[in-house]
Amino acid sequence: MSQEQEDLTTEVLQRLRRKEGTWQDWGAACQQLQKQGLSPQAIFEATGIEPIHQNQLIIALQVSQSLREAPESVRAYFETQGSDLLYELRVLSAGDRLAVATLIVEKQLDLTAVHEVCRALKAVSYQKDDSEGFAESVGDRIGRYYWQLARQQRDLAQRSRLIAQGFRFVESATGRQALEKLLTDFTVVPAASQPRLPLYRLDSAEDLPYLLPVAGIAPLTAAAFNQVPQLTATGAFQFVSIPQPMTLVALPSWQVLLNAVDPVAVLWPAADLPTELPPTPEGLPIEQVLLIVDRGLPEWDRDRYLLLPSASTDTVQLTWCPEPPTVPILGQLLLVLRPPQVLDESINKEFWFFEE
Repeated sequence: MSQEQEDLTTEVLQRLRRKEGTWQDWGAACQQLQKQGLSPQAIFEATGIEPIHQNQLIIALQVSQSLREAPESVRAYFETQGSDLLYELRVLSAGDRLAVATLIVEKQLDLTAVHEVCRALKAVSYQKDDSEGFAESVGDRIGRYYWQLARQQRDLAQRSRLIAQGFRFVESATGRQALEKLLTDFTVVPAASQPRLPLYRLDSAEDLPYLLPVAGIAPLTAAAFNQVPQLTATGAFQFVSIPQPMTLVALPSWQVLLNAVDPVAVLWPAADLPTELPPTPEGLPIEQVLLIVDRGLPEWDRDRYLLLPSASTDTVQLTWCPEPPTVPILGQLLLVLRPPQVLDESINKEFWFFEE
């Protein structure tokens, strides 16, 4: 960053710290700083504006910019206030944003009412219109939402409150008639039972798969082994971005893998291992195993097997060296994995137990 850019960044941070300008100025400043590479946490430490508030300001600014066709009175209303209200409108389409922004100003809706209106519009957008009399205007769609809730309510006080909410927004005469009918028709229409979410919790780190790039099948050249790109996992669910087409293998997130620097898998003939493997409990022969080699440990260790380039061929070899080798070390061996012996694959297809 040049000195001029640093000075500009410092100036923007100072304006934010002093809360100069309107909320739209703050949102534009937060957006500018984040585009320059400052993290929300760094902005918070310099200005006192929490990351969650930065996000609200930026999104509210984007919603505000989509209201260019709104009446002047509506645009003027949101110039100095209402960032929290506009943030709620983020889930709506452009047309609905404009209509709800107008409703906010006309009916002086507070945050709770705006949240309810947005929820109503999202809910009816997924439903088949089985009501009579309601039009497709925003006001009528909100009125239909409260009409549906009122029909399902046995408590007369709650039913009356929902009908009143419907009258507050409904625009068409036929929509008002549908709501008025509920004042004398007390038939309760049972609501459809909402299904439970199929919730499953990953209780341990090993429940998350650990993805490793597969360098190939031995015999393998040192160049082929080295050119496999390193993978990086991010986030709570350990998402992995694949930089290029490659073969991957998923293993449990064992501690030995989590502590590895740059692990790579190689499919290896069992007969070519430095020592003979013990027999499997089932007595079945093992033709191939999976080697996990850490390329991030190119140092000699007397207690580790090493992957080395062969002195006589162009391929790599797995060997134990009682003394430091004279050739470059490609990595240390972490694991030798036998293939799973699943005698009944139908067991893996049993239903999961979901968390209550």
